[in-house]
Amino acid sequence: MIEEFDLEERVAKAGRLFKEGGYNCCQAVVLAYCDLFGMDEKTAASLSSGFGGGMGRMREVCGSVSGMVMLSGMLSPADNPSDKAGRTANYALVQEVAGEFRNINGSIICRELLGLDKKPAEGQATSESPVPSDRTAEYYKKRPCEELVKISARIIGERIKNTKVL
Repeated sequence: MIEEFDLEERVAKAGRLFKEGGYNCCQAVVLAYCDLFGMDEKTAASLSSGFGGGMGRMREVCGSVSGMVMLSGMLSPADNPSDKAGRTANYALVQEVAGEFRNINGSIICRELLGLDKKPAEGQATSESPVPSDRTAEYYKKRPCEELVKISARIIGERIKNTKVL
């Protein structure tokens, strides 16, 4: 049974984890809820660490969306490869939360959400450096990431709140 929680408090926590804690978008969303699934913060931060910057700064799927996908696996596990119904339910939840994010923001792709035109050259994984951006006041002014993290935290938080049993 998932314990009761304050959705707005979790959404605000995700925003703080991103902005004040320096966590990437995926980590902020996952860390806001990991305790509900019995996962310690270090494990949650480690598992979600590579999804920042649209997966390792490749600017692909938004890290906050990846965080929702990771938590969807906890909400609707598909841990048995022969359980087609379980996998179907998991994929349906992933499509639902990603679709809601896309409806709100117009895309689930990091580079599109950030207004970047740079696409990788043919044969390259990315046109971006793997070095994370410094978190300065200017960084926060030009990036919508904190708001996107809060949107994802709210979308997945609503699903978690409506799930009574795990």
